[in-house]
Formats: sequence, C-alpha cells, structure tokens
Amino acid sequence: MPFSTDTQGRDEAIIELFRATFTASEGAEEGALIGDLVRNLLASTAQQDRFVFIAEEDGAIIGGILSSRLTYEQDQRTVFVLAPVAVATDQQGKGIGQRLLNHGLAALRSAGVDIVMTYGDPGYYAKVGFKPISEADAPAPFKLQRPEGWLAQSLTDRAMSPLKGPSRCVEALNDPVYW
Repeated sequence: MPFSTDTQGRDEAIIELFRATFTASEGAEEGALIGDLVRNLLASTAQQDRFVFIAEEDGAIIGGILSSRLTYEQDQRTVFVLAPVAVATDQQGKGIGQRLLNHGLAALRSAGVDIVMTYGDPGYYAKVGFKPISEADAPAPFKLQRPEGWLAQSLTDRAMSPLKGPSRCVEALNDPVYW
C-alpha cells in the first residue's frame, strides 16, 4: 500500500475521507466539524507548519493524517500534533492506521521534529509508541475535555521531558471545540 505526501489537487478527497469517517463513527455533526477542520488546515496552514500523510489503494485515499506545529513559547524543541487521523470505515481493522502512523512518525523524525503529540484513544496510539502525558508536563493550547487522551512521543534519543511554557497551535486548531 503506497503512502504519500503528494496531495496536490486532492484536497476535496482528503476532506471527504475525514468527513465520512467521523460521520460514521461520531455522527453527522462531528463529521462536519472535522471536515471543516481539515479544510481549514489544508487551506490556511503554512507549508512549513503542517504535514499531510495519506494511504492509497487503487488510486483512492483510504487513510490520512494531518500534523501541525505546536509551539511552546519557552522551549526550543520542534513539536507537532497529529490531528486529525482517519482510516476509511470499510478499511478499518486491517492495520492501515498503524502503518500510516509509523510512516508519518518516521517522516516527522527525518524532518527534525523532536516531539509528537496527539489527542485520542490511549489504547490505540500506544501501539505506535505514544504515552500519556499530563497537562502540567505538556500544556495544551486549551483545557482538554478528555485529559487522558493527551499523548506524546519523543522522536529523538532523549527521554521525554516536560515542555516549557504555554503552547500555541496553528490557527485552524485554535478553537476549544477541538480540545
């Protein structure tokens, strides 16, 4: 299964993947919300502040990850947050998500990212090396609705240490509804 970062001319297909996947799992309102988030991340986030990874099968996009910069004002480390992540409903349970996540993490490591955060199911993300982290050790941009879902992974040889200062996310994620 090919993984790619080549999304040129494919924004609508990527948006639809996220909208449909979240609609199926969380309902139409959540699907629309996440679809709009993806649209905004793709349209308004500077190239150097985001990565998009997709999984394809027979020319169709069946999985996607958006990752965007998370800045800690008093910390020099490069931090990105993986959000959102989706695998087409009819493709779930085949290991596509884990393979896509591992591909994305390797690409972020190669790009010099020090730490990756995500906000989701701890059991799922533990399969690719994420560990729970407290808001005291890695302040989120907004109060977390589900603090147990705040997860981190060091992409360097160094152990994870607390991130310093308040954090700031990209504009598209800068809304408490996502946190």
